[in-house]
Amino acid sequence: MTATPLEPAFSPRVRVTAERIDIAAEIDSMGGGGAAGALVTFCGYCRDEGGRLKALELEHYPGMAERQIATIAARAAARWPLLGALAIHRYGLVAPGEEIVFVACSSVHRGAAFEAASFLMDFMKTRAPFWKREHLVDGTVGGWVEAKDTDEAASDRWHRL
Repeated sequence: MTATPLEPAFSPRVRVTAERIDIAAEIDSMGGGGAAGALVTFCGYCRDEGGRLKALELEHYPGMAERQIATIAARAAARWPLLGALAIHRYGLVAPGEEIVFVACSSVHRGAAFEAASFLMDFMKTRAPFWKREHLVDGTVGGWVEAKDTDEAASDRWHRL
């Protein structure tokens, strides 16, 4: 099968899970069999927000979240010459220090892998249907966390490049 500019030669892997992400195993799964010259990964962790956060609750729209992330990953794979792309996002209660999101992109050269991983993360942050709510150490539950303008600006830059 020959890939066209809009059709990558592989299917990006996407997973939405309540389970912890085994980062080492996921990196190993992206090996590439010798073809890859670069593998770029990003892991986003839950912060303790200065010791006040007990957990971050993440909700998602099942089915839609996976489809949206897959669409974003396919766009990255169509835009850059990738050999593989992986995006994993957690839901449920995530404690400080635990991983929330993991992205990996492999390519023959580092530039494409870096750009695609950044693109994928920027769009997941703004377009994937997830909602966050803080559970505080004092036992209270905060409101739903609003998106940041900086996140929107990060994804907007890709329309200009």
